[in-house]
Amino acid sequence: MPRFTPDFLDELKARLRPSDVIGRYVKLKKQGNEWAGLSPFTKEKTPSFFVNDQKGFYHCFSSGKHGDIISFLQETQRMPFHEAVERLAEEAGLPLPAETPMEAERAQKAQGLAEACAAAAAFFAKSLKRNQGRGALDYLRGRGVTDQQIDQFTIGFAPTGRAELKDYLLNKGFTEDVLIEAGLTIKPDDGSASFDRFRNRVMFPITGARDRVIAFGGRALDPNARAKYLNSPETPLFHKSSVLYNYSAARTASAEDNAPLIVCEGYMDVVALWGAGIRRAVAPLGTALTEDQLALLWRASDEPVLCFDGDKAGTGAAYRAIDRALPGLKPGKSLNFAFMPEGQDPDDLVRSDGPTAMQDVLGAAQPLVNVLWDREIQSRQLDTPERRAALKAHLRDLAKTIADNDVRGAYGVELARRLDEQFRPAPRSPAGDARQNQRPQNRGGKWSGNARQGFRYTEPAQPTPDLKRRGAPTNRAREGALVLAAIYHPGLIERQESAFLSLDLSDGGLKTLLCEVLSAISVDPALDSAGLRSHLTQSGAVGPLERVLNDPELSKQRFLRPDAELDEVEQGFKNALAHHLFESTFKQEVARSASQIFSDGETAWKAATAAREEIKNLNRASESNTRDDTDSPERFEDALERMKASVGKKFNR
Repeated sequence: MPRFTPDFLDELKARLRPSDVIGRYVKLKKQGNEWAGLSPFTKEKTPSFFVNDQKGFYHCFSSGKHGDIISFLQETQRMPFHEAVERLAEEAGLPLPAETPMEAERAQKAQGLAEACAAAAAFFAKSLKRNQGRGALDYLRGRGVTDQQIDQFTIGFAPTGRAELKDYLLNKGFTEDVLIEAGLTIKPDDGSASFDRFRNRVMFPITGARDRVIAFGGRALDPNARAKYLNSPETPLFHKSSVLYNYSAARTASAEDNAPLIVCEGYMDVVALWGAGIRRAVAPLGTALTEDQLALLWRASDEPVLCFDGDKAGTGAAYRAIDRALPGLKPGKSLNFAFMPEGQDPDDLVRSDGPTAMQDVLGAAQPLVNVLWDREIQSRQLDTPERRAALKAHLRDLAKTIADNDVRGAYGVELARRLDEQFRPAPRSPAGDARQNQRPQNRGGKWSGNARQGFRYTEPAQPTPDLKRRGAPTNRAREGALVLAAIYHPGLIERQESAFLSLDLSDGGLKTLLCEVLSAISVDPALDSAGLRSHLTQSGAVGPLERVLNDPELSKQRFLRPDAELDEVEQGFKNALAHHLFESTFKQEVARSASQIFSDGETAWKAATAAREEIKNLNRASESNTRDDTDSPERFEDALERMKASVGKKFNR
């Protein structure tokens, strides 16, 4: 890659007026010494985007973006820096600098190969419109391809003769060595005369940087041909794994439409979508997506849509793309998957049902995590604990392949949540067990569920003595205790995984801290407290971490000591969780249940009134923050049972 020195970049910018370059993408109007237009970065009705030729920059007041002609192409056309510079240098007539004599020689050779490919593309295009191309043109017409599409993609025809292209290019002054190196002709090993690589094929030029032709794809017209599609070989210009068909034009369309790139399987899909008004489609060149191609996609689009044929092969291709993409996922960079109707590709669908049908398919695209989950759930039996454990281990291994720490942690939490939902025991039907709505004697246990569906009773976790003496903690301390228990004792997370994953905290900082904790443990289940705390100090939750570690109210709770036994920690955690659920969930649930029976008669109304009064009293007790037994765990549980009973009378009659 050429080295662009400051002097070269200054010379480049001096040769081009920003209003000329930017004016091709933004409609500008002269205003004094500047040019004004609507922002290309935001939607607006009043111009706030200004270009100053004298100072050589643009400034957008609506978005705050500022830069020169190079950064403008990078921002609006999604070009990498070197490609933007190369395009502008070509426009300015400024030769690109060479790093070394060898680089200069390579650049000169590449230029010669590109010129040969461009001449070949012109030859193929002319051949399509001659008598010898009649069969190819009939084939294209049969596929619904118009003259406009043919011109847009420079579609051509390679004649059946053994050396027609070769002879044409030799007469144009190209050497045989150049034609061989460009992949246009083949030199047999036996020393016989070289011959054209592409014969009797519909030709699709493949372009690279600066829209120059670097290779070809040919579709055979002979049904008995050994290869239906044939691509150019690897050359100094063309590396198949690093190129996407129609990438440059699709990237521009994606930026203009503010819509993601669409990845199809073949050339004809891209051509058909362009004809249907969907001009942001690309295609890999006959192989599965590679890491380099994914990088190209993410340069132009945060979440490209991979559109696969509606058959088993298409589904398999989507699944392979997931495994290839996982290591490269980054915050905001992922993939979506759109699946075609069974047996159809985009070309088929557009021709049979029109553009609207294709837009419907794209609108139903699924995020990568959904397709990954479906693949894993549907590909195995999950009818035993051992098989479910194997699924959990496999999902954890998949999450570990993600290189980015934040995304890896987020996937760990999300997959764990889905596992919990998938295998959580279903609640018993109220009609299926008459005992479900029978309330046991008041033993201070915990209720869950609701009045209409029936309540489930759980034996109480005994509170630790120091918590009994001190009464209920404040809201922040109560939530902090739940998180700190996991930090000091990561093994608790495995024992109480469902509780942690469904934990709803009102403190935003503690929410972030808990997410970091669960993310770290999902990636490395063997992480101990010291390792976990070390990780957390380097995360975005270091503030809340220091707060809970240094909270004097938390340090007094015996189950939160770093040296406490895990059984004692779990017992204390359950007790703290009971308080938290009561304060954050059960009160609101009872009030909600009471309000639902407002119109059900005097008895129900009295029950609702009693429930609300009980809540008021408990709120006053909690707000007073006394340290006696006024708001002890036992009183909370007793009050809860009384409220549940009063609201539930209507349903148990």
